[in-house]
Amino acid sequence: VQLQASGGGLVQAGDSLRLSCAASGRTFSSSVMGWFRQAPGKEREFVAAIRSTGGRTSHADSVKGRFTISRDNAKNMVYLQMNSLKPEDTAVYYCAARDNYYIGVETSDYAYWGQGTQVTVSS
Repeated sequence: VQLQASGGGLVQAGDSLRLSCAASGRTFSSSVMGWFRQAPGKEREFVAAIRSTGGRTSHADSVKGRFTISRDNAKNMVYLQMNSLKPEDTAVYYCAARDNYYIGVETSDYAYWGQGTQVTVSS
């Protein structure tokens, strides 16, 4: 699976953004897809993930109620809708794919990574 993330930008606190991740490869529809982020000087951290069928999702506590992951298997796309953005959401956001039925929350759970898209939230 090859991944291409897009949709980042510079926004103000309270604004919304939607990140997109375009996937290529015949295994997309059977892959768990995830979003991670990495702020300067920090470890890459889990944000959200969704099962292959889209029936189950998981979100980090820090984004619950504000961010929503979704996918469209017909278009080979996964999305991260980010609302009520905060300055602490500033990071490079990565999409990732996992060849497993179950959601993973560790970076080591994912074998495929996109190039990242920068999200900057000003106060």
